[in-house]
Order: sequence, then structure tokens, then C-alpha cells
Amino acid sequence: MDNITMVLLRTLFSYFFLLILVRLMGKRELGKLSVFDVVISIMLAEMAALAIEDVDKPALRFYLPMLLIALLEVAFAYLSLKSKKFRDTVDGSADLIIENGQIREHAMRRNRLNMDDLMVHLRQKDVKNIADVEFALLEPTGQMSVFLKEQKEKVSREDLALMEKPQVGPVSYKGLPIPLILDGKVRTEALNKIGQNELWLKREIRKYGIKDIREVSFCSIDERGIMYLDKKDKPQQ
Repeated sequence: MDNITMVLLRTLFSYFFLLILVRLMGKRELGKLSVFDVVISIMLAEMAALAIEDVDKPALRFYLPMLLIALLEVAFAYLSLKSKKFRDTVDGSADLIIENGQIREHAMRRNRLNMDDLMVHLRQKDVKNIADVEFALLEPTGQMSVFLKEQKEKVSREDLALMEKPQVGPVSYKGLPIPLILDGKVRTEALNKIGQNELWLKREIRKYGIKDIREVSFCSIDERGIMYLDKKDKPQQ
């Protein structure tokens, strides 16, 4: 049997073999990909490629390790069903990034997530303004689950305090809310876009009891002149 025929046969066998393995591992693999699942997928793909390319070596040398990986995945899935601690260790657990409308910087640093990443996640969920978010969780798959504030919920004392703050008023632009401060740093180009300067920004954040821009984790303004401001978390002891 020549090499071309062997490659074709191994390709055909690898296709159906991987199909069976994925079905064996369960629909869970098709619905989400955790870090562990990504590693498994890469290993299976690499072994399948080697089985097709290296026709001089016995096929079992490649297919037996693939079968072992699939069986390990089935075993781990079973243990995950029985033990939450094992499941959290292997797959990880969801992390709360925004809680009660406030950004948790400690959680963002732990997940190596910056403000730009957070804004991308929210835009993918059709959320324009962080101020509209009640809770946001970063799932083990890397996706973010976002829960918006309810419009008819009871107003808390904290909300009333924010409502009593004077609003900035209409600004000279149209579009999505613009971040003015990211991680304690002023975005000069954003201020220019709304026709304001850093002195104006300092005056506005003083209305929220903040004297230093470096205390601000995130600050944005929308086209109505409504400002959203999040202070940095206090250092953990």
C-alpha cells in the first residue's frame, strides 16, 4: 500500500475516531470550552495530525493515547459531578467582576482583565454603560454573564445620594459612553472629544468626594451628560 493511500485511510479513520471520542466525552464539550477542555482538544488534534502524517509508525501508537485522553476526560467529568471542589479545581469557578454596580478591581487583577477588556465584554452583551449593570460574572469559559439593573426596583439610600449629585449636563458629542478615566489615568483624547479639559474633570469628581484622580478606577460620561464613576478598591490586608 503506497503512502498516499495510507494517508487517506488514516485521515478517514482519524475523522470517525475523533467523532466517536467527542461523542464519548459528552455534549458538555460542545457547549463550552474551559481551560482544561482547550488543552484536551489541542492534544487530540495534534495526535490526530501526527497519525495522518507519520505513516511509517504503527497507527496504534497514536490512537491508543487519544483513547486514554478521552477516557480520562470521561473520568474527570464523572468526578466533577460528584465533587464541587474537584470541579472548581479542574474547570475553575465564576468570578464576580461587577457587584451592585461597582467594579471589583481585585477580581479583575486576579483574572488579568483590564478596563478595555471589560468594556468589550459588556458591548458584546449589548450593554452601553457600566452604570446599567447590577452584576457581571466572568465564567470559567472566559465568557461574561451580565445582569442589568431593574428599572422598577426600589431605590436605595446609596442610589438617592448619587441622584442628588448635580449632573454634568449635555455634552458635545453623540454615541456610546466615553471612558474619561481608566485605572486612575485621564484619557485626554476623550476629554477633547467632549470639549472639556482635565481641570473640568477634577471639579466634577470632587462632587463625588474624590480629591485625586488616581483614586478613580473608571469614569465615563454619556451623551446626556450623566457620569458613571467607580472608585478603586481599598488594598487588601
